[in-house]
Amino acid sequence: MFKFLTLLKRFIPPYKKYVLLSLLFNLLSTVFSLFSFAAIIPVLQILFKIEEVNKVYLAWTWGDSMKEITAGIKNNLFYTVGQMIEYVGPSSALLYLGLFLVIMTAFKTGFSYFGSYFMIPIRTGVLRDLRNQLYKKIIHLPIGFFTDERKGDIMSRMTGDVGEVEVSIMSSLDLIFKNPIMILIYLGVMFAMSWELTLFVLVLLPVSGWLIGRIGQSLKRSSTLGQEQSGELLSQIEETLGGLRVIKAFNAEHKLEARFAALNEKLRKTFNRINRRFNLAHPVSELMGTMVIAILLWFGGVLILGNNSNIGAAEFIYYIVIFYSIIAPAKELSKASYSIHKGMASLERVDKILMSENIIKEPKNPQILQPFSDKIEFRGISFKYQNDWVLRDINLVVTKGHTVALVGQSGSGKSTLVDLLPRYYDPVKGEILMDGVNIKKFKKHDIRSQMGNVNQEAILFNDSFFNNISFGVDNAKMEQVIEAAKIANAHDFIMATENGYESTIGDRGSKLSGGQRQRISIARAILKNPPILILDEATSALDTESEKMVQQALEHLMKNRTTLVVAHRLSTIKRADEICVLHEGKIVERGKHDELIELDGYYKRLCDMQSF
Repeated sequence: MFKFLTLLKRFIPPYKKYVLLSLLFNLLSTVFSLFSFAAIIPVLQILFKIEEVNKVYLAWTWGDSMKEITAGIKNNLFYTVGQMIEYVGPSSALLYLGLFLVIMTAFKTGFSYFGSYFMIPIRTGVLRDLRNQLYKKIIHLPIGFFTDERKGDIMSRMTGDVGEVEVSIMSSLDLIFKNPIMILIYLGVMFAMSWELTLFVLVLLPVSGWLIGRIGQSLKRSSTLGQEQSGELLSQIEETLGGLRVIKAFNAEHKLEARFAALNEKLRKTFNRINRRFNLAHPVSELMGTMVIAILLWFGGVLILGNNSNIGAAEFIYYIVIFYSIIAPAKELSKASYSIHKGMASLERVDKILMSENIIKEPKNPQILQPFSDKIEFRGISFKYQNDWVLRDINLVVTKGHTVALVGQSGSGKSTLVDLLPRYYDPVKGEILMDGVNIKKFKKHDIRSQMGNVNQEAILFNDSFFNNISFGVDNAKMEQVIEAAKIANAHDFIMATENGYESTIGDRGSKLSGGQRQRISIARAILKNPPILILDEATSALDTESEKMVQQALEHLMKNRTTLVVAHRLSTIKRADEICVLHEGKIVERGKHDELIELDGYYKRLCDMQSF
């Protein structure tokens, strides 16, 4: 419950107005429900001759004791009904009392509706805020966070877990705000009528509350397991959709079907346990409530029959009616408690993302980044993801307007080195300087605004050509987009589509060939017009004809820019101003193409292997 209160403290403050209105209307609804129940006493006592009418009007003031006030109100109520019977007769009095009951119930239900009405903006608003916070957090978390997490599990938290919070916690807010008010007011009236009976009831209730709480705790544990298994299932679905070509090529359909079926069956059994325990809330609370009423009937009956009670038989029935009215909100409250336990398990999984620390820190007092004018320097850079060093003592200077190429076998640290420049990661040792200033002193946004990326895998979005090319540029005009596409050798195939630049390219550019996707990426970088360019294996996945088209586009892009090129295909970097050969995280050779060939070392062997 403490975590639930923390949740309210986190998300409810913007909706204080709605909370106060809901509480007010729920309070009024409870008060009018008491007025409607009050009609029972005079009906029983006077119309059915349980007590003869012999009351006279009794004056009282608010300065009297609570006992005197209660006695005065009760006496004058009987006096008023007695006067009504005397003037209009028993039948008409019964009709008026029935009309009074209807009016009070109309007020009660109307105010109850408005209490729920003002809860709806809270429910929908909190869920909107939670989704926005989660998406914003995911957007801003460093890339390293997602290397340790399954993509499907993160998707499960954003969809399944957030949905569970909505179903389990937000749907219970109405009950949480409404039912405690009803229970407290009803208990207050019961204490005013007979404190002995009420104390007896309060001794019995904690037993049922303890039992319900025990079941709720086990429900939370099972719900956590269920959401984790849902994430695992979603991960397999995501991997299957991404790897269908390989699955079919290796005839692995049956293997994956069996794995999915096993996960699905495990999930079914877990949710069987969850739903069975959840459905246990209603019968357990109803059974406990009925047992309490049965004991209360016996205990109250003994007091009244022995003339040891300060209330009569009719008032005892009213007392039972009020107590029975507590049963419904108490049951709903216990069911809400079950739902909250179930939802808190999902919220904890969501909070694992929301509370994750972004280790790529922004500077407290950032310096203003001036346009790039001199050089980029990697000074004593060492880096590791977990245990093993990926980069060791790298020293490299990239002068403005020059092209520096990084080559080496897979796993030598080339891509990791260029990922440090836009601060996707921070080096464990050493520093990166831009125009003599450590890049950690600048805002990440400012650093990245001066860089353009073209990666091995063209990252495109299921949108139009225009929106993909103008992705990193605000308020781009069609003429600018067309010019960038022409420079990237993309204009012709774009215009060959049905709607030209407004044609959608499919999921991750699935309607395009590899070379076409890469040229769209290049057009995007051209439109951004950055002073610093990072090319990470931009042509390695292409056929010879596509590579030629992309290489021409890259040459246009690289003109008058400072470029860091990561390449396996050495034909793409022969004209680089400097080539650095990485081996096991270290720069083992550096120089121009011809110079490195003459060294007859690592670079020469790489060239020979490609020639072969």
